[in-house]
Amino acid sequence: MNRRQKLIPALFLAIFFWGCNHEKKEAFDHLALADSTSNAFISSSAAVENNKDSTRRFIRTADLKFKVKDVIQSTYDIENITNRQGGFVTYTNLASNINNVTNIPVTADSSLETTFYTVTNSITVRIPNTKLDTTLKEISSNIDYLDYRIIKAEDVALQILSNNLTQKRSAKNEERLTNAINNSGKRLNETTIAEEILLSKQEQADNAKIANLSLADQISFSTINLIIYQRETIKRELISNDKNIDAYEPGLGSKLLDALKYGWDILETFIVFLANLWAFLLLAMLVYFFYKVYGHKKR
Repeated sequence: MNRRQKLIPALFLAIFFWGCNHEKKEAFDHLALADSTSNAFISSSAAVENNKDSTRRFIRTADLKFKVKDVIQSTYDIENITNRQGGFVTYTNLASNINNVTNIPVTADSSLETTFYTVTNSITVRIPNTKLDTTLKEISSNIDYLDYRIIKAEDVALQILSNNLTQKRSAKNEERLTNAINNSGKRLNETTIAEEILLSKQEQADNAKIANLSLADQISFSTINLIIYQRETIKRELISNDKNIDAYEPGLGSKLLDALKYGWDILETFIVFLANLWAFLLLAMLVYFFYKVYGHKKR
């Protein structure tokens, strides 16, 4: 074999190994692209806290619906992610939704029940606003198919300012009304009306304060609403049917077929019985043979 003939197999081997490595690299790149695409689907700049802008106060919320491989396993994973990020679960509703149920009679007194159902879970979690984007990216590892993703960042700075001004106005009005009541002539009707007005102003101040506390809580902890589901599942079960046995009685054709099978079973049993008596049959044949041969000779 000359040098050129030796180089040809080596060249084919090099091409083969290069093709295998190229396919592996493409598969790896595909998985990496799928992972980055999943993160791109779920991540958004609206979910990132900007500490440089101190004039705006954002309430951030995220609403997602996606399919997973296993709802129960993904539920545990989402709850663990929430705990790791310093958040908490406020609502979860795990349920199996029945899509269809079929019953097929298999015998005279039993039916095969097939249930088609989908397992879903609605989850609401609260996450520190600085961890919202990180949490969403970690949750994305559970996504098999994304239905939708909605992320909102609502600026409530003006609403907080309005509530603060309401509290200041109410405090001034409360002070003036208190002085007016103390300096009045203590007449019952006038005092009663002034007290009612004062109570109304105090209520306005309290409502504005509570509203600001609620907004502060929503700013500090972002809300994520999740709806997850998995592929439709099938469950089969053999159940008894005692409602109407006559309705499931086999027809004439089935009865004839059963009769033929029963007759054939009897014939098989008879043949097997004869086969078990082969020794006796052989002995009877030998006796008959000797009788025919030697019996005639004696005569």
